[in-house]
Amino acid sequence: MSFSRNMVLAAALVLAGAAHAGEVSMAGGSVSFSTPDQWVGIMETQGDPEVRVFQVPDPSPTASSSLARVTVTVKQVANANEFQQYVNNAMSKAKALTGYQAGSGQGSDNFAYTAQENGAPYTYSERYWFKDNHAIQLRCVRPSQSQAGAQWKAAFDKGCDAIAARLK
Repeated sequence: MSFSRNMVLAAALVLAGAAHAGEVSMAGGSVSFSTPDQWVGIMETQGDPEVRVFQVPDPSPTASSSLARVTVTVKQVANANEFQQYVNNAMSKAKALTGYQAGSGQGSDNFAYTAQENGAPYTYSERYWFKDNHAIQLRCVRPSQSQAGAQWKAAFDKGCDAIAARLK
């Protein structure tokens, strides 16, 4: 699905009165975390994989043409090899994004990079865990140049870090 189509879907869900985030349980309760109250749940899928997407409201004019979001994906895998294959596939997709540039702070299951969405630079942080035969992906995406400023970026990153701490 194209990014533009995703933006339209996300906007429609928000306008339809999507619920504010909070306590979240996935994979039959084996994965749980909480999100800041101001984050808005904009998409949810059940099954395998199970996905939750949250919009992180950007109070600046930047928000009219961008979507800061956090996605948690949980997929069943049989073993560590399948988990590693899941991570490798996800990173292959990331590297195929327009303008992909690896960032600093890379680890075996932690990736930072920038890429273009609709011609604008975005900052991505992806983290992965293998837990109870599930591959868990936390993907935090925000415009690299938001007019909301450093305080908003810091709050965005703090929210992502808090989810990561719960997913470990």
